[in-house]
Amino acid sequence: MSVQKQSVSFIDTAYAFAKELVEGGEYPNMSVAVSGELAKAKVERERAALETELERRLSLPIDQWGPAEEVSSITAGARTHLVALTRKT
Repeated sequence: MSVQKQSVSFIDTAYAFAKELVEGGEYPNMSVAVSGELAKAKVERERAALETELERRLSLPIDQWGPAEEVSSITAGARTHLVALTRKT
């Protein structure tokens, strides 16, 4: 994993929140706090998109449902993703 250095500015509330996370021991420093919270936001955005897509598909009339893949092929991608996430931490 490469590290990109970037100077950023915060509004007071965002800075206070990041500082609180560090002082509370959730992160070792401000840089990691910002990176960690951005990573959480990305995961949440992806989760919300998946949930929206699932709701859309489930709202289709049953005659418009397509064939599903084998369960093992569906879970294989999820397992690979989880292993990759585990290795990053």
